[in-house]
Amino acid sequence: MRILVTNDDGVDSEGLIVLAEALRPLGQVTVVAPDGDRSGVSHSITIRHTVSVVAVPGRAVPTYACSGTPADCVVLGAFELCEGRPDLIVSGINRGANLGDDTNYSGTVAGAMEGVMVGAQAIAVSLASTWPRLEDVHHWETAAAIARELAAELAREPLPPPLLYNVNVPNVAPERLRGILYTSQGRKRYENRVARESRDGTTSYYWIWGSFDRSQIGRGTDLEAIERGYASVTPMSVDRTDYATLERLRTRGPLTAEIPRSESNF
Repeated sequence: MRILVTNDDGVDSEGLIVLAEALRPLGQVTVVAPDGDRSGVSHSITIRHTVSVVAVPGRAVPTYACSGTPADCVVLGAFELCEGRPDLIVSGINRGANLGDDTNYSGTVAGAMEGVMVGAQAIAVSLASTWPRLEDVHHWETAAAIARELAAELAREPLPPPLLYNVNVPNVAPERLRGILYTSQGRKRYENRVARESRDGTTSYYWIWGSFDRSQIGRGTDLEAIERGYASVTPMSVDRTDYATLERLRTRGPLTAEIPRSESNF
């Protein structure tokens, strides 16, 4: 396989380096990753500025640092740097979980989604080392082993487009992992989302995040799997259409509201 590896933690992230090394037995690996931390940028792309790419020396696989976002990295890797279109994009290993609603903010998940959009199989993989608590020791090897296993599986049995895998792995040694579960995406409803501070009497400063009530975790979800010590594999789609609702709306017939006519030719 021709494999492109990216992330949102930056090209010097230990998780990225371990992941690229773990995937080497499966094929030709190229790394294109942001030159710094891009956590929380979601699926943004750079459209009003140029994006620079610099080769990173001393790595076991060809590695490039990109000034753009994870999505930028995948586009440049797929069309410029991989010596041919990649068969597989693996985004990670992220330092911290990407579970439930947080996937909407995740640059890691977005890197995999962009992979699907350029026509490749794709996996986003995260190590749950910051949820529910921040940890200093990172068992990258556990997440890397699961990513390699899923990559080999996708080579044999590709997912139908436009699907990808979002993978979250507990931060435990391999022998302590309870197993792997296929899960749905959970809901992670935050409370107390905004904290405000006024420092000079005129300007307000805000922190936007909040707390999460873990008692609300749904059964069969990615959140529950991690809570119980299992790795979570969630099939996700780039197509966000709800087809059941769409079909129901179509059976109701056309809308009857009058649409004002425009004098424009368009």
